[in-house]
Amino acid sequence: MPYADNQGVRVHYKVEGDGPPLVLQHGFTQNLERWYECGYVDQLKPHFRLILIDARGHGGSDKPHEHSAYAWPAMVDDVAAVLDSLDLRKASFWGYSMGGGIGFGILQAHPDRIGAIVIGGSSASAQDARTGLGHVDGRDPEAFVSALEKLFGANIAPAVKARLLASDTQALAAAAPVRPSLENILPAVATPSLLYVGERDVFFPKAQATAKLMQRASFVPLPGLNHAEAFMRSDLVVPVVKDFLDKHVSRS
Repeated sequence: MPYADNQGVRVHYKVEGDGPPLVLQHGFTQNLERWYECGYVDQLKPHFRLILIDARGHGGSDKPHEHSAYAWPAMVDDVAAVLDSLDLRKASFWGYSMGGGIGFGILQAHPDRIGAIVIGGSSASAQDARTGLGHVDGRDPEAFVSALEKLFGANIAPAVKARLLASDTQALAAAAPVRPSLENILPAVATPSLLYVGERDVFFPKAQATAKLMQRASFVPLPGLNHAEAFMRSDLVVPVVKDFLDKHVSRS
């Protein structure tokens, strides 16, 4: 499996397809396989060179149990390390939920490396998921999953719950996103941006407010969908995102 190294932490990634490079960054507790399972890879790989990244603490990447290993902006720099390992100076970026937060961090720390950005189910406001989870440490997987359900205000599907219970929940608890507000950078962001969010997502108001602060952002609400559903409905999302990227990404 290919890995990039960021100061001793191995970051797992996969590359699929051919065309302009597009990074896909998953959400908290997920992994890069979700992009396959929900149909994104099959729809996108004929048009883009997909760079799918497992965030540290997730999937095939290293899984430290110390909160310090995930201190902001470690995951942001992990994306830059993957691009470096592929000798890519620039790529487009698509992140969902936690992955979207990482995208805002890239706009702050590495703006010259992003040609266009797509952010789903996320905002640039401050986040402290560790507090939202009640500071559970993941030693009890059942308690961790219960805390997740309270955080997102919804029951986790049985198949997803089984996967979580079998994962390294200590690493996931340590990786719970904690980051400062990035709203102050938004008015100066010149990167073409697309933000989308389910109208029943708890993050909807903040995502909408974030889009209004950005000079080149389009905002797409997804009627009737919650946070998880807005990711699973690739049939709705991919056509909108592809149209956006086709307008802003060069294929020369």
